[in-house]
Amino acid sequence: MQKKGTTYKKKKIDGIDCKMIELLQKDGRISNTEIAKKIGISEGTVRTRLNRLIKEDYIQIVAVSNPMKLGFDIVGNIRIHVDIKKMDIIIKELKKLKELWFLVHTTDGTCIDSEFIVKSLDELNVLIFKKINAIDGIMRAETTIFMKYIKRKYNWGTALE
Repeated sequence: MQKKGTTYKKKKIDGIDCKMIELLQKDGRISNTEIAKKIGISEGTVRTRLNRLIKEDYIQIVAVSNPMKLGFDIVGNIRIHVDIKKMDIIIKELKKLKELWFLVHTTDGTCIDSEFIVKSLDELNVLIFKKINAIDGIMRAETTIFMKYIKRKYNWGTALE
């Protein structure tokens, strides 16, 4: 148990964690029992480690869907150029926008790349002009619309082994 005022330090992941992650990347529905059998550890160990990996934000277990097949007509990327002095406030506001499902601060330093999902051009118009560009410190937003997914794979393993 962590005492009040102490700094929490994440435990590093090891080879077993990496094997678990790789199995889950191939099949997110694999059971803890099956993971345990494949790796040669107990199901309780899998459960404990899996809970830690999720809690410490190493992994998420979700169904990765194809938004284009689920009725979202417009999917794409927005590169958002910002006033660096207002970066923290801008990030806080962008995180509130449901349409933006992915946000990253880039090496450019004054840009945030985002991916969005909307149902129509009207929704895209509202997102860009009424929501994003209304945030103080946004200098401009460059939009790219995805035409189709060519490759979407999430089984890259880990770089920690």
